[in-house]
Amino acid sequence: MKHINIFLSALLGLSTPAIVKAEIVDISTPNTSLILDAEKGGSLRLLHYGNKMASSDIATLKEAGAIDRNAYPVYGILPQGEAAMSVTHADGNMTTDVEVTGIDTTTAPDGAKVTTISMRDKVYPFNLNVNYRTYPAEDVIETWVDVTNNEKGTVRLNRFMSGYLPVRYGDVWLSQLYGSWANEGKLSQTPLNHGVRMIKNKDGVRNSHTSHAEIMLSLDGKPQENTGRTIGAALEYSGNYKLFIDTDDSNYHHFFAGINEENSAYNLKKGESFVTPPLALTYSEEGLSGVSRNFHRWGRNHRLHNGNKERRILLNSWEGVYFDIDEAGMAGMMKDIADMGGELFVMDDGWFGDKYPRDNDSTSLGDWVVDTDKLPNGIQGLIETAKSNGIKFGIWIEPEMTNTVSELYEKHPEYIIKAAKRPATQGRGGTQLVLDLANPKVQDIVFTVVDTLMRKYPEIDYIKWDANAPIMDHGSQYLTADNQSHLYIDYHQGFETVLNRIRKAHPDVTIQACASGGGRANWGVLPWFDEFWTSDNNDALQRIYMQWGTSYFFPAIAMGSHISASPNHQTFRRIPVKFRADVAMSGRLGLELQPKNMTDEEKAIVKNAIADYKKIRPIVQFGDIYRLVSPYDGKGVASMMYITPEKDDAVFYWWKTETFMNQQLPRVVMAGLDPDKTYTVTELNRIDNEPLSFEGKSFTGRYLMSNGLEIPLTHKVDYHKNTDYASRILRLTAK
Repeated sequence: MKHINIFLSALLGLSTPAIVKAEIVDISTPNTSLILDAEKGGSLRLLHYGNKMASSDIATLKEAGAIDRNAYPVYGILPQGEAAMSVTHADGNMTTDVEVTGIDTTTAPDGAKVTTISMRDKVYPFNLNVNYRTYPAEDVIETWVDVTNNEKGTVRLNRFMSGYLPVRYGDVWLSQLYGSWANEGKLSQTPLNHGVRMIKNKDGVRNSHTSHAEIMLSLDGKPQENTGRTIGAALEYSGNYKLFIDTDDSNYHHFFAGINEENSAYNLKKGESFVTPPLALTYSEEGLSGVSRNFHRWGRNHRLHNGNKERRILLNSWEGVYFDIDEAGMAGMMKDIADMGGELFVMDDGWFGDKYPRDNDSTSLGDWVVDTDKLPNGIQGLIETAKSNGIKFGIWIEPEMTNTVSELYEKHPEYIIKAAKRPATQGRGGTQLVLDLANPKVQDIVFTVVDTLMRKYPEIDYIKWDANAPIMDHGSQYLTADNQSHLYIDYHQGFETVLNRIRKAHPDVTIQACASGGGRANWGVLPWFDEFWTSDNNDALQRIYMQWGTSYFFPAIAMGSHISASPNHQTFRRIPVKFRADVAMSGRLGLELQPKNMTDEEKAIVKNAIADYKKIRPIVQFGDIYRLVSPYDGKGVASMMYITPEKDDAVFYWWKTETFMNQQLPRVVMAGLDPDKTYTVTELNRIDNEPLSFEGKSFTGRYLMSNGLEIPLTHKVDYHKNTDYASRILRLTAK
């Protein structure tokens, strides 16, 4: 039997399945419950999702007014409502009507349970399984669906959502992310009114520039950061997705999430199966930040590659030199980052090309051969230079792409995505093309790019993997004419196949998911990537907004955040280096500039920032987030903090987002501390001529969470050093 598995997490180490005969199925984590009614011969019913339920309450749930709706509605019988799955059977019948046939449960060594409710069509030999997996330590439950066609002919899947969740109608608000290139991760919060709210992506390659496949639903009115019942949902998929909420004339908001089925109908031959990507659900009564903490822990522990390994502080060459790569310049940048205390240098675009040197963005992708005119001693020479400076070396690639001006394209024009009978649409630089990862030969090429680099230069520590083009034509030169609608899905199946091969061969190299900036900030790719590039826009003020939104679903350890030049290369805003550093230190710290253009004073400030970041790195990268004052609230300030799980160490961030004379800013009350612990305050990255009044003083967690600390609106520096920016980082250490 052929299995088409779309980004399904491997379920390893499970015990022998046991048949469960109970009709009521309780799928629980320590603080949440998902209750189903799975009576054999009937439809699968969802009774509850939310707070953890006592067995006595479960017994009377229906009498109390349970949800009691179809847990995975299929299309055809009473087709007026939205469905999670729509099928055209081999004989052309478009109706599906399934009944429960059994319940299997398995238990993993870590206590996670996988529950599978098996169903079949009442007429056709068509099987559908709804699956749930618990992550007890993180209060996350994944759900996904697999279907198998046992009919004599081909079954066409017209819609194939990963999951459906009815949410009781009320004062429910939706929090979602939107944006564009250089403006990713923007936060939108709106009430759910009648009608349909749609969030979708059709880029084909990258899926998180303009929207995100993750949402939060606040059930108690306008979203609050640390209070209120909140549901979080995250689709674990790297391709085109569709999330929508249909608020109809019933008492429910109907939430669906899965692969975007538009122009992607999938054909299953007899004996073939299709598996949807998982949809991760979590619930918290500690507001938006509570949901974020669940997702962050789950991501670090189970989804993010090497999610519990500290990330290095790096300098990336892109905004420092762009394509002007040469050996002396790289050596100089390596020495500079090493002198400032950095740990890694990454050489970006412009290092490759033989017949066609990569001097701009119009040539050479696919020709991953060192340009020896620029680098006479090759990559090994750069690795040796890095070692002599006591740092690691990394490199940029874009292996899914090629240019018309390249040796790869000249030899294999059949490897690109292109519609039959039409010329290929070309992207970046007027020549960029996307390779067809549905083709196993292309998969081999992409794997070989990474494998050759790592086998030839095993000391490469970091790879920046970029993807700078969408699918620009719907057409595969590999897929058959009757399966052209498989393109978007098979591309990402091929992508997964390549990544599995790479990680099996090279599990330790750090790989960043860059895709024209933040185009791949999603849980679908992160099992194979250690981090993502948050945005091509490094402007510190705008980064506060983008990183705030991104933090709703992704932990700081995964969020590349760099100190850029002034004026900024995207907004041309002039921001002092202290503020730039204070923003970058709330993510995975790095630099994106030419150090030789910095003043000695700027270098000293950055050197101090790097030293301070190393002290707090475990707190930032592995701690629990508490967002305090949102930049989107327009109060002139943004503030957040990270706290260790033991609540014995914390980092508090405060950024002023606007400056006016005689302005009044709110005093920020902290959160998440132990009220009975006493914390000593130390300012990091201090530039003031004298310390803050509370420097070195101690306060109880109870006081800090009730009153906070009075943060000065300006810095006490020499007159000529005054600017309109102010920011503070405080470390709170329990005695």
